[in-house]
Amino acid sequence: MSQFILHKENTRGHANHGWLNAHHSFSFANYYNPERMHFGVLRVLNDDLIAGGMGFGAHPHDNMEIITIPLAGAIAHKDSMGNSAVIKSGEIQVMSAGTGVSHSEFNANADEELNLLQIWLFPNQKNVTPRYDQRTLDVAARHNNFQQILSPNASDDNVWIHQDAWFSLGKFDAGFETEYKIKKARNGVYAFVISGEVTINGQVLSKRDGLGVWDTDAISFTANSADAEVLLMDVPMELN
Repeated sequence: MSQFILHKENTRGHANHGWLNAHHSFSFANYYNPERMHFGVLRVLNDDLIAGGMGFGAHPHDNMEIITIPLAGAIAHKDSMGNSAVIKSGEIQVMSAGTGVSHSEFNANADEELNLLQIWLFPNQKNVTPRYDQRTLDVAARHNNFQQILSPNASDDNVWIHQDAWFSLGKFDAGFETEYKIKKARNGVYAFVISGEVTINGQVLSKRDGLGVWDTDAISFTANSADAEVLLMDVPMELN
């Protein structure tokens, strides 16, 4: 029988630093909840609002797969690998920190708020060579469809990471129903509602709610509103 954990929007950790208004689905920085340390290899899911021109100065990471998805606005990125890029809404960025990398992230616009999701996954290999990638996504391809945007496979038409994880984004019309089949045995799925209202496995979810489901091969999905947008993170439940 499938198991699940429900994280309502208002139960997330919250830190408002003025220039940064951050919500944490899992323990992060000064937010610590021993019952919300990770979902399988999914370690961090941060929903950040960053004021115009502000951001994070250079800081280090190692042995973590870091995925950034701008929901509104654009990120100015620089790192110790020599990459300098702007990542806009409709794109995705990934870094394999591996043996170590430092990077900075700023709101690329002085007069516009930036909203991004930053997601960390534990890798299935330690001390890999650090790497960077970003892709422009075909937003139209996720209409009434879970569009795959990340996988373990460099040959797929998406970003890839050092982990048996698959991410998919979908935007749905009200009343649309489908089933998502989990990609690998013993993986679970963490669903994060970006906007609107949906029902997953009988659980009604609203904007910014999260639902983790495991011990199942598939999940059922219904969009309850016309603006329903959902990110699915299909991840191993066992830490490597």
